[in-house]
Amino acid sequence: MTPLGLYSPGDSVLHRAPAGAKLLVLLALVTAVVLVGSAAWLGGACGVVAAGYAVARIPVRRVLPLLRTLLLLAVLVGALQGWLLGWQPALVTVLRLSASLAAAGLFTLTTRIDAVVATVERALGPLRRIGVRADRLGLLVGLTVQAVTTLSAIAGSVREAARARGAERSPTAFAVPFVVRTLRHADELGEALAARGIGDEADDPDHLDTTGGRGRAGPGVP
Repeated sequence: MTPLGLYSPGDSVLHRAPAGAKLLVLLALVTAVVLVGSAAWLGGACGVVAAGYAVARIPVRRVLPLLRTLLLLAVLVGALQGWLLGWQPALVTVLRLSASLAAAGLFTLTTRIDAVVATVERALGPLRRIGVRADRLGLLVGLTVQAVTTLSAIAGSVREAARARGAERSPTAFAVPFVVRTLRHADELGEALAARGIGDEADDPDHLDTTGGRGRAGPGVP
């Protein structure tokens, strides 16, 4: 896993498809599963996403962490929803989560984050004249999509390590390493963004001067 994404190299149809088209399909799918309340249709959506993984020929080792996370969410969310609302609403909720998270995972595994950023930048390019930072918004969209699978992968890895130690039933054995690794990933992500010049407002010509027009004081100015 790299600080800026979980891309799995390949030459499948999904890998070669334009990032913009895949992003629109992802947004349409997530919107559809939120609006649809039929368990049968949601199950079909999960089947379509599963077929997408087969078409993309994603290695099993890259899919297992996501599967483990989905299984854990299905058990926890399904049990809570089943207890509070009944098993039919619980099934619908679990299928919605599974389809959305699996689709987001497929997108991140078959799309480079640079392609996502470039696509959003091109789409928002005309808005630069009114002050919209298309490059920052593109990066925000890319990182938001990547964050879903990144945290899923971290959770799966931490659970696997806890299981190997025989501590899979201990909440602490999962929570503490998960928080530590998440914070470590955030730190690595910050370093990777800084290396790309993101957040260096001092060198940004569009950055507003907050010193009231005085600028930086010279070495001889008190």
